[in-house]
Formats: sequence, C-alpha cells, structure tokens
Amino acid sequence: MGMTTRTLVILRHAKAEGPNRVSDADRSLTERGHADAGAAGAWLVAREYVPDLVICSPARRTRQTWHGVAVAMAEHGSPEVLYQAEAYGGGPTDLLALLRATPAAIGTVLLIGHNPSVSLVSVALDPGGSSEPEGLRTSGLAVHRPDVDWDALAPGNAPLIATHTARA
Repeated sequence: MGMTTRTLVILRHAKAEGPNRVSDADRSLTERGHADAGAAGAWLVAREYVPDLVICSPARRTRQTWHGVAVAMAEHGSPEVLYQAEAYGGGPTDLLALLRATPAAIGTVLLIGHNPSVSLVSVALDPGGSSEPEGLRTSGLAVHRPDVDWDALAPGNAPLIATHTARA
C-alpha cells in the first residue's frame, strides 16, 4: 500500500423539482438546489476535499449539482469527470464497483448520485455504520477515509470522517 491518503466524498444531488412533466432523468435542480450545490463546493474547498476524479450520474440533476460544485472550486483545477450510467440506475454494489475501478494514483474521489444507493454505500463502507441509516439529505455529503487501495474497497474499510448537509 502506498503513502497516498485516499479520500472518498459521497454527495447526494441537490434539491430537484418534483417528478412531474419530465422523465426522472430529466428532472432539474430548483433554484435552491443550484445554490446548495455551490455551498457544497465551497464546503469541500474550505476543508481541502477537492477531488482528483469525479464519478457522476448522467441524470440532469446530478450533472447540475456537479456544475454548481465545480464553479465553487474553479480555481483549484478541473478534475476528470466520468458520467457513469451505473451511478444513476445502480445499487450500492454497482457504486462500489465503480469506485474500485479508480486508478491507484487518485487521492480524492467525489461520487455524485442518488438515494437510496449513495446512503447505502456510505453506511456499508463505514465500519461503525448504523443498520438503519437516516440517509443523506439533498446536497448531503459523507466523507470517508479508505484504509486500503481503491481496488480493495469493501464494506467496513472506509471510515466516515465527516458529514455535512450543504445549504446556501
């Protein structure tokens, strides 16, 4: 195992409009959601959790959430962004598989997705995770510190070190 400190930031998309008139994948953020996404980015910058790699669901509301985060951290470089279908439709096992594929040299990963999968994977990774998660709220962040290489990421080996619900 190298000396790289690995950090995994899990972010649930910001507040979106209701599922009326558009397909689920096309739901947009509300005005508050856009503001909260920016607040999430500012929180990450302040704590030096700026990602080297972003894994994002291709749904409109997660793309818009990443845009808000990215604008807030624009002067800190631009990470590679992977839009992965499994981050939209997949369960926690699919999310773990995406995370395990992260190149070893990457220090910080930001995963932007949807409930219940993002909350379930966060609880699974934390060795002290509760069996009944209250779950991440919209623009909720869970920061984990994996104690293994990315390709060995598994339930219980990435302790939760911080949580935050971003609000503008």
